[in-house]
Amino acid sequence: MRAEDYMIPCMNKSLFGVECMGCGTQRSLLLLSKGEFIEAFYMFPPIYTTILFFLILGLNFIDKSRNYNKIIVSVAVLNALIMVISYFYKQTNI
Repeated sequence: MRAEDYMIPCMNKSLFGVECMGCGTQRSLLLLSKGEFIEAFYMFPPIYTTILFFLILGLNFIDKSRNYNKIIVSVAVLNALIMVISYFYKQTNI
């Protein structure tokens, strides 16, 4: 039983033949779980900011004494920026 056999296919790529901005997330997480950190970055560059975003978001739900809104918005904007840049880089360098 391999994890690759259970990955969800990208509907955008299946229907239109074009990758979406999130293509590579599952494969990147799988590479991270195997300890292949550089390959995970090449597969999906915003993987580390995505993980950071979800960690801070989880911390926001656990620690109610602090206000994490500015940090959450900052990391979300940074993540979106990296996602857009890497998407256009992939599209122009295929």
